[in-house]
Amino acid sequence: MNVLVTGGCGYIGSVLIPRLQANDEVGNVTVLDSLASGSPRNLLAARVGADADLEFKRGDVREYGDVESAMRTVDTVVHLAAITGANSTHDREDETYAVNLDGTENVLTAAEKLDVENVVFASSCNNYGRATSTDIDEETEPDPLNPYAETKHEAERLLSDHVAAGDFDGTALRMSTNYGYAPGIRFNLVVNYFVFRALTDRPLTVYGDGSNWRPFIHVRDAARAFEHAACNPDAWSELVYNVGANDENYRIAEIAEIVRDEVDGDLDITYLEDEHPGPSYHVNFDRLAETGFEPKWTVRDGVRDLADRFTSSGEPTEFNAADESFEP
Repeated sequence: MNVLVTGGCGYIGSVLIPRLQANDEVGNVTVLDSLASGSPRNLLAARVGADADLEFKRGDVREYGDVESAMRTVDTVVHLAAITGANSTHDREDETYAVNLDGTENVLTAAEKLDVENVVFASSCNNYGRATSTDIDEETEPDPLNPYAETKHEAERLLSDHVAAGDFDGTALRMSTNYGYAPGIRFNLVVNYFVFRALTDRPLTVYGDGSNWRPFIHVRDAARAFEHAACNPDAWSELVYNVGANDENYRIAEIAEIVRDEVDGDLDITYLEDEHPGPSYHVNFDRLAETGFEPKWTVRDGVRDLADRFTSSGEPTEFNAADESFEP
């Protein structure tokens, strides 16, 4: 099959593209990216050259012409392009709606027109907001609390309409919070941010009392999930899947303690009780098991791996330590 990956120069895309290239079921891979936040440098792990079957198109999902041009001769679309950083989207609401919702509408419209067979959409467990249940499954009504989650939820409805109409097969992967090393690593995600601070002898700052829940998934497992859904659409027969592992739900305070244990046992953890901790959701992933896909990484393993990579490469010095715009 030929696969288009929108936002392929981003965090997940930087791991997904080499995986797709190595998959015998995949022919040509096309990347559509505006380079507004990603960089071609993030694809250094990808095979390039005349025999690599990799094509890069610079374009914006907000521009329908860019999307249709990139999608020609494609069988499957993995739609990753989005404004991320849920908390920050309060200050970027118009842009978030334009990219995440209008852009998704362009992708789905082009997929219908060009007879694409399968669309895999990157959604988020952030859609659930602050749920009191500790057993949130795909039937739980979402309660989005920020423009990022609102647009992901509304984009799922657009996908549902197209799938119900028989335009193509499609599924939405409600991702857990990503973490872990990748060429396009993001430092505004809590695990990555905490590891960076620990390695630079700074206290770990927890918003609120740290009791809010989040599920976590390593970026390499996230990329594996998108590859699996793209290449095995019959196994992903439901419209929506929570993607993560039942044992990988943690309170944010627990994440801080894991980082302290694995990186620096003397590290201080401070709690900003007056700061809003953001969404809280403890998620059930039983439906995911029906697809045959299973995450491999644990947060503790991911923290160790990050620390090893950073201390061996010096990469933390490339990150602006004054940037506090992480996801609480």
